[in-house]
Amino acid sequence: MKNNSNISQELLETIERYYKGTMPKDERTSFELKLAEDQEFKVLVEDIKTLILGIENQSLKEQLDVFHEDLPKKISVEKRRVGAFPHLGKYAAAAAILLAIAFLWVYSVPQNERLYAKYFTPDPGLPTVMSSNSNFEFYDAMVNYKQGEYKMAIDKWDVLKTKTPNNDTLNYFLGVAHLANKNETTAIDLLKQVTQNSNFALSDEAFYYLGLAQLKQGNIDDAKKNLKHSKTDNSKALLSKLND
Repeated sequence: MKNNSNISQELLETIERYYKGTMPKDERTSFELKLAEDQEFKVLVEDIKTLILGIENQSLKEQLDVFHEDLPKKISVEKRRVGAFPHLGKYAAAAAILLAIAFLWVYSVPQNERLYAKYFTPDPGLPTVMSSNSNFEFYDAMVNYKQGEYKMAIDKWDVLKTKTPNNDTLNYFLGVAHLANKNETTAIDLLKQVTQNSNFALSDEAFYYLGLAQLKQGNIDDAKKNLKHSKTDNSKALLSKLND
């Protein structure tokens, strides 16, 4: 991981909004365009995503107590640093402490969770063209999904699932939405169903997300088996990491 000690509080908050799904649509569109065009920025964002999710991990939170006695010392050191950069504002010290703790403890997070945090990005979704009345409900939910409103998309797609329980496209996006919404068990059930159809257009992606869901739960062997069925670049890269 690169040394990201010069990350601003503003960038931290922007990345956090992106991964929590609270970023406005216009800002999200611009942010994702920059991710697509700037590989160095994409790597930086992925690194910070790993830190943010690592800090939220329960095992990491428990270990933060070790730092309580040292916080006054850390704050005094950071105050001297902030003095050289007054434009960073009153939150810079807190951000610097957050990053310092994250860098010290990030590798205490289990490997499967670190790899999941690094490699999981929700499927970008389908173009939301609602010209067909018959598919309006599906694409209406797709709009919510693409805006990071996973619970709302799931609720709408669940209604459709009662009518077409074996629709692979519907089950695939429901599975990925549940995975993005931190419900790995339901995601696995849905994605397993989809991967039974070898002719499904998104079969490679389904195996990839199934492998990711199993990785998140710590089922490394099952994750490897499913990742091997996917021809995506991310699957190959992740398998390489798991086999190191």
